[in-house]
Order: sequence, then C-alpha cells, then structure tokens
Amino acid sequence: MRGIRYLAAAVAIMGLLTGPAVTAASATTSQGAAARAGAGVHLRGGTTAVTTAPGVASALLQNGIVPRAIRPGSEQVLSGRNGPAVRFAFPVTGGLVSLSPLGGKVYHRGGILFRNTKNGKKIEVSRFTIDLIHGDLTGIVNGNPAARVPLFHLGLSHAKLVMCRHLVTARGIILTLTSVAAKALNAALGTKLFSAGLELGTARTVLRF
Repeated sequence: MRGIRYLAAAVAIMGLLTGPAVTAASATTSQGAAARAGAGVHLRGGTTAVTTAPGVASALLQNGIVPRAIRPGSEQVLSGRNGPAVRFAFPVTGGLVSLSPLGGKVYHRGGILFRNTKNGKKIEVSRFTIDLIHGDLTGIVNGNPAARVPLFHLGLSHAKLVMCRHLVTARGIILTLTSVAAKALNAALGTKLFSAGLELGTARTVLRF
C-alpha cells in the first residue's frame, strides 16, 4: 500500500510540473495507482524554502523595507555577486495531493513580517498554502483567517523534480507577485515599490508522505 501511495503522490506532483507533457501511458498508470490510493495522498510534513531573486533584497533594504521571518519560519542572509539574498524556510504541516483530477493543497506554518523603517508601517503575511489547482500561493494578512489572499503565482516551466521513497523535492519554482499582493503591500507600507508580476524569488519544496 505504501508503494502505491508513493507512486500516486510522485506522479501527481510530476503532473503539476510537466502539465500536458505527461504521456498517455504514464497517465493511464497514474490513474490506476490513484484509484487504488483513493485518488489522494496525505502529506506528513516537509519544508518550503523561498530565496529572493538577485537584487530584490538590496532594493527592499534601500527603500527601508525589512522582511523578517515569523516563527516557526526561519531566515538566512546569503551573500552573492548581485548583493545579498534572503532565504526563508517554512515547515509543511500537512495537506492532500490528489491525482484525478490533479489538485490539492499544501499547508505551512510561519510567515513574513514586512516593516517600513522609514515610516514605521508594517504588514504580516503567514500560514501559506500552495494551491495546486490554481497554481498559486496564498496567505492570511495580519493574522486574520478571513483575509486570505493570493500572494504569488507559481512558475513551473523551469522546475526540477527529484523523487525518492516517501519524499518528493521540487526546486526552481518561480514566484511572481500577484496584483492583489502588490496593492496590499504598497498600501500597508506606504510605498510604490511593489508591482504585479514582480519576480520575488524561487521556491524549493520538500514533501514527505
């Protein structure tokens, strides 16, 4: 049973990354595995890490915007040729990946607090959810569960997938800011720095099931 669940989960996430490129043969195999696994696999944990794109961290800091991780999320400052970058990591708390049809959600704890040091304004986004149906990442604003908004679109065209038993790693997922998130950040922080379609960084997700 564990082997069937592994196959269903692996093919489901591969389908997310490859989309129409999945062959008819693999689709037939995945459908059979999914049917035997209940067309869904429960996630046990994992981690999603987001690294800011070149120049993003410097631009934020130069404009007085300081992003900090909210626990149990963590942050790490990285040095590079194009200036510093920040890597945020958030634990996966669970979720369900379905195969037929492809969909499901991946839940996280933690978040990011953005503070404008020039005017003291701030905004918090947390409890991120990866939505496999819509291809985006959502979060709640300022701790309000009723205020969940789409924060990033997920670009999967250059993503890489590595699979092993009960573990799937997807890396190279491009995160671009949604118009809703850009407006919310600008309004809350009193700035015009953010814009829809801005590439904020790349994500790497490790899922255990």
